[in-house]
Amino acid sequence: MLRRLLTPFFLTLHAIVLLGYAYLAWRLCSTPAQRLLLLIPALLVWVVPVVYWAGERESAGPADEALHAASYLCMGWLNFLLLCTLARDLLLGLGWLAGAAALRDAVANEGVPVVFAASLLALAAGLLFALRGPRLKRVDIPVAGLHPALEGFRIVQISDLHVGPTIGRRYVRRVVEQSNALRPDLVVLTGDIVDGSPARLAPHVAPLGGLTAADGAVFILGNHDCYSGARRWIAHFRALGLRVLLNEHLVLRRGDAVLVVGGVVDPALRLSEPRQVPRPDLAAAPGSDAALRILLAHNPALAPLGEKAGFDVQLSGHTHAGQFFPWTLAVRAVHAPHVAGLSRLNRMWVYVSAGTGSWGPPVRFGTVTELTLLRLVRG
Repeated sequence: MLRRLLTPFFLTLHAIVLLGYAYLAWRLCSTPAQRLLLLIPALLVWVVPVVYWAGERESAGPADEALHAASYLCMGWLNFLLLCTLARDLLLGLGWLAGAAALRDAVANEGVPVVFAASLLALAAGLLFALRGPRLKRVDIPVAGLHPALEGFRIVQISDLHVGPTIGRRYVRRVVEQSNALRPDLVVLTGDIVDGSPARLAPHVAPLGGLTAADGAVFILGNHDCYSGARRWIAHFRALGLRVLLNEHLVLRRGDAVLVVGGVVDPALRLSEPRQVPRPDLAAAPGSDAALRILLAHNPALAPLGEKAGFDVQLSGHTHAGQFFPWTLAVRAVHAPHVAGLSRLNRMWVYVSAGTGSWGPPVRFGTVTELTLLRLVRG
């Protein structure tokens, strides 16, 4: 565990929590009691990664669930508290530069309660946007030279559902009902569906067994599915009736047209199975006479491999579009140009879902959860 805590990821986490707390305590607190109260949410943010991620402790009961939920809520709140505090300090600086003593005094005297109120309002709004359920998003993918038999082929994409401490059975059931009402040809689950073990989450993911489509439902691994026990979840999803693709493909026929749907494992699977790496070349069914090839790859960073393997379309998730500010900016620095929505890599279309659920803080601010209906049309 000590070695994990000293990895670059955890050292960065420790620094963010420590420096963030120190700044907030300096700018917002005037007594030791206030600083101690503010320390509680900072510790809640820190304890879950240390105990459950580094310590590899599995959530085993309601107490673990409650601790995760509290940690994630504090994570979201402190994010907004930090932003509001920075805004207050910016106003103070502008007032000082402009010589506006009245503005400076008003911000200094009344700013702290306003900062706390604004951060709580932002958290409440973000919770509402996230937990009211995914919005239906319709997307046409214009494919040059699309075979007439594939015109109008409809795919529902569910991605980054993150069933776990903050998303449960009721939310999943609502997603399944929305999907079934669309009467798709195919349903694809492009990874990060769970955050936890089958023993704990089986009742909550059970509605996924009720997904209906003309050509069934297909699942691929995301990084969180791998962290949660890839082989256990592969067996469980197969038992629910989902087709699991592990560097494999599914051949669908519409008239005289062949559609290949390939799925690759996530790079995170290497943590438990070092020989398992994403292989779009295997998933492409290179010997088939496919009229169109669609790759399911959780991480959009795999797009160059997919394009090289001859796929026409890639469907991904993973980014959450940043989920809430300022991470909406950070994710663009990492994943551009395939951050969210439809983009291209040479001849291949890439669609990245902003996520059907939310990870960590069940908060959306500047992004929305989506259930995606993708339709193939002629370019």
